[in-house]
Amino acid sequence: MSDKARILCGSSLAQAQQVNIIQAVTAIVSKGYRPPCLTVILAGDNPASAIYVKAKQSACESVGIHSKVWRFAKTASQAELMDAVHRLNQDQEIDGILIQLPLPNGLDADALLDTLDPSKDVDGLTPYNLGCLLRRNPRFIPCTPLGCLDLIHQSTQDISGKRAVVFGRSLLIGRPMALLLEQYGATVTVVHSKSRNVPEISRQADIVVAAIGQPGLITADYIKTGAIVIDVGITRMGNSIVGDVHESVSNIAGWLTPVPGGVGPMTITKLLSNTVKAAQDRIDHMEKRTSPAC
Repeated sequence: MSDKARILCGSSLAQAQQVNIIQAVTAIVSKGYRPPCLTVILAGDNPASAIYVKAKQSACESVGIHSKVWRFAKTASQAELMDAVHRLNQDQEIDGILIQLPLPNGLDADALLDTLDPSKDVDGLTPYNLGCLLRRNPRFIPCTPLGCLDLIHQSTQDISGKRAVVFGRSLLIGRPMALLLEQYGATVTVVHSKSRNVPEISRQADIVVAAIGQPGLITADYIKTGAIVIDVGITRMGNSIVGDVHESVSNIAGWLTPVPGGVGPMTITKLLSNTVKAAQDRIDHMEKRTSPAC
């Protein structure tokens, strides 16, 4: 093995997968159906959220998915956003709904997600979809963990039997990531702010997924030689964007995702594929309902 970790390039993998998404969208349109449509609810003036939403819109356009953004001021009320979710749930022209997180202070994201139609929950965060993942029968899997899983598979096809450590226990990334790894046969430990002996625990892992938002926290001392390291962290520091993994890890790890260009492009690509899946599910249901009885 070389002295430097091999790079798991999310940008190139995302481009390859988007070719398949374009083909799926083309097939839907060729049958006379409208293109898949994604609507994002964006509340407040968080600069990072605005950048993410713009990138998602651009990605949708590149593969033929229609996209819309419902924008709300940071002073928007919970009732206004709840009403928006209800209206989008009922809109037959919308396949996927994404609530861009975080929301402004004072708004309850969980209540909005509880209201979201699970069949349009392309970020996989409703109680129903998370419950399906827990029961090993997923419908929509959260986009970032699903993208991380594909990156891990780029380095090894066999996760079964490996030891994995996930840094962070959020519903958006950490918990579903741990469930996915466990379902593929890994022995998983989730570490968080209350965990003890973290470097020692982490050094035993064949796979490390860092999703805590603390720049450079994961140093070489945390990493087993040859490990697969997935850096989900994105923090802006001056004019640079850095991850949770310190640059020293590249001298120890076997595989490493860059920041940027690693997990981010895969997250967006999985949002696109989930939106196409939602559209195809709608079409399948429509065709089954209108097909003549035998």
